[in-house]
Order: sequence, then structure tokens, then C-alpha cells
Amino acid sequence: MKPILQVALDLLNAERAIGIAKEAINGGADWLEAGTPLIKSEGMDIIRQLREQFPEITIVADMKTMDTGALETEMAAKAGADVICLLAASDDSTILDAVKSARKYGVKIMMDLIGVPETVKRAKELEKLGVDYLCIHVGIDEQMHGKNPYSILTSLVKQTNVPIAVAGGLNSETVASMIRIGACIIIVGGAITKAKNVTEATKIIKKAIIQKKLIKTDLFKKYDTTQLYEAFMLVSTPNISDAMHRQGALQGIRPIITGFHMVGRALTVNTIDGDWAKPIEAIDKAGKGWVLVIDVKKGKTAVWGELATWSAKLKNLAGVVIDGAVRDYDDLIKIRFPIFSRYIVPNAGEPKGFGEIGAEIICGSQTVRTGDWIIGDDSGVVVVPQEIAQEIANRALDVKEGENRIREEIKSGGSLGSVLKLKKWEKKIG
Repeated sequence: MKPILQVALDLLNAERAIGIAKEAINGGADWLEAGTPLIKSEGMDIIRQLREQFPEITIVADMKTMDTGALETEMAAKAGADVICLLAASDDSTILDAVKSARKYGVKIMMDLIGVPETVKRAKELEKLGVDYLCIHVGIDEQMHGKNPYSILTSLVKQTNVPIAVAGGLNSETVASMIRIGACIIIVGGAITKAKNVTEATKIIKKAIIQKKLIKTDLFKKYDTTQLYEAFMLVSTPNISDAMHRQGALQGIRPIITGFHMVGRALTVNTIDGDWAKPIEAIDKAGKGWVLVIDVKKGKTAVWGELATWSAKLKNLAGVVIDGAVRDYDDLIKIRFPIFSRYIVPNAGEPKGFGEIGAEIICGSQTVRTGDWIIGDDSGVVVVPQEIAQEIANRALDVKEGENRIREEIKSGGSLGSVLKLKKWEKKIG
């Protein structure tokens, strides 16, 4: 079977989906998938529109059916779909009914193995039920935790004669390995639909599939725990806040000097108003590239100034965040070191030595622990708990890629309201 590139249109609006689909077809896409979010948003009408717009292209309806297999297969087939996706976790009776309906209407059944723990065992059962394709699918939420379909495909490919599709964060750097292992259908979503240039992104991925070679690209790359610094350097604090469901921002903390993108692990400091002993001691305890996060409980007497800044800069710290006050503003501008604080004042206190280093603190109304990730830019500062850092880094990159695509559509003559169909998606009340 010749390798197939299937583009997953996991969007909400039909107009955007069709526009992106046209660009993807120009880039060499073989199949178009109406993703589950798109079908839930637009109903069977999106299948009809895709069929009308692309009469020669195979249309896949990702129904994720788990019940009423015959009915939903008939719905999608009559709307114009060629391949209908059901969940492999469905009862066998649902799948058998879907297969019978598919034969009646001349369409194919693809079974999505997402969430199935015993993949090989279930795949063999599905083959006996007469399905046409199997789909190894690592969901978006799983991808954010660093999961990929590689190991599942490796274990399954020699256990079945059914053609295998693979989905799960694939791009031009990963599709070739899937083809070499034995996948027949490569399903790509965000790496194409969120690209600035959809046609070019599709061409690159199609080339990687045909040549079975890795092609380096910055398109929608996923990061693991060893690459978090690199990932957080690519995204803004608004991207990260969106990825955390509008959480994580330190309230009232602003950059003293603009133009920095600060990323580092936190070393926490707890002190009292005007007591600068522990903040200075922490400079010597911090490792290269770390960020001091100092809780002064909104105190208005400075615990940080020019000399501390020189010390931190020469120690190669990434920056300092203070829920309190700094001074020597004119000198701080000249030193050019990332400092975020609540106040700028002229008066400093004394080194009394109260407080502690490394304990859990509250800074800007957010809990911060030593080892958490701290990201700061001109918009402010966010804290990412270390145990979810990999997930948030990937989700933030996802947010950024989505905004990049919307930006290009606005530049092409749309408006933010028209691109997002804002009125359609306003919450309905009463």
C-alpha cells in the first residue's frame, strides 16, 4: 500500500477548515479528515462541504463512535465520507453493525485504538470483525506529557494484516520512522493546520514520507524534560498562562527593565520587609541559570539594589523576582539584568538575617517552590510547577502555534472576530 498523508482538521469552524484543507491539498495531502471537534461543531454538514469542495479526495469522518455503529456510519456515508472512524473500545456488536453498514454504503471502517490498554490483543479481535484500518492514536493530552506512538506501532505492526494508520503529534522529523516501521497512513494535524504556511508544511511532511527521511523543522516540535529550558525560551508568559488555563501569573510583579525573556529554575527566599540578608546569601547558594524568587510580603523597603545585581549577574543567575521593593533604579538600567519586582523605592533596610532559603513561599499570590520553573518577560512573570513543566511547555507551544496560524489568516484579510467566528461561540444565556 502506497503511504498516505491524512491531514486532520481538528478545528471548530467550517470556513477555516476548508481554507486550510485547500492549502493542504496544494501541498500534496492525500486524505482529508473532518476531526471530531469539527464534526461536533458543524455536524454532518462539514462532511458535505468537504465532499463538495474536494470531490476526488478521500474524506475521513472521525466520528469516534462508541454506540449506534450502523446509524452513525450511515450518517457519515450519506454525507459523503469514504472512511468512518469508530473507537476500538466499543462493544463488538457496535463494530459489527458498523461494518455491515459500511459494506452496504461502500465505505471503509477505521478503528481508533486510543485508550485501549491491550493494543495487540484488541487489534487481532478487530481484524476478525472485518474492519478495514487500524489507527494507533496518541491523543493530544497524552502528547503533552511526552507520549508518542512509536512503541505501540513497533509492537503491533507484525501482529496484523490490517493496514495501520498512526496519529499523535507527528511532523517531518517523525513521520519517516513510522513509515519505516510499517505504518501505511500518516495522520498529521497541528504540524500542518497550525503552520504559518500550510502548503509548505504539507510539502515538507509529504517529502519526508516519500523519501523515508527525517527533515529538520521547527514545526510544532514536542519537548521532553531535558529540553524544557529550550521550550520555555520559545514561548511568552501569555502563552504559558493560556496553557495553564489562565493560571500561574504572579500578581503585581512587573519588569524593572523591559526587553528580557527570563527562564530558569526557582531558588526561593523568605524574608521580612527591609531585611536583605537572606536574599544576598541566596546568590551564593543559587546555581548557574537559576532565578531567585524572594517573598518580602509586599514590603516597601528595598531588599535588593545595584550591588546585589552585580553579584547575581557575575554569578550567572538568570534573574530575580521580588514580591517587595528594589532600589538604585538608574544603576539597574545600566547593568541590564532581569529583575521583576512590585515596587521601586530609594530606601533600603538592614541585614538582620530573618527568614529562610529553599522553603515554599507565596510570591505575587502564587505558591512557588524551589525547582519550579520561572518565566518572565515584558508581560510579567509566571510560575510553572516542576511536576507539570513538560506538559505545560508543550501546551504553551501548542498555544503559540495556534496563534501563529490565526495571525496569518488575519494578515490575509480577515479580522480576529471573523477568523474565530466570535459571535457564534459566545456563551448563550437564557
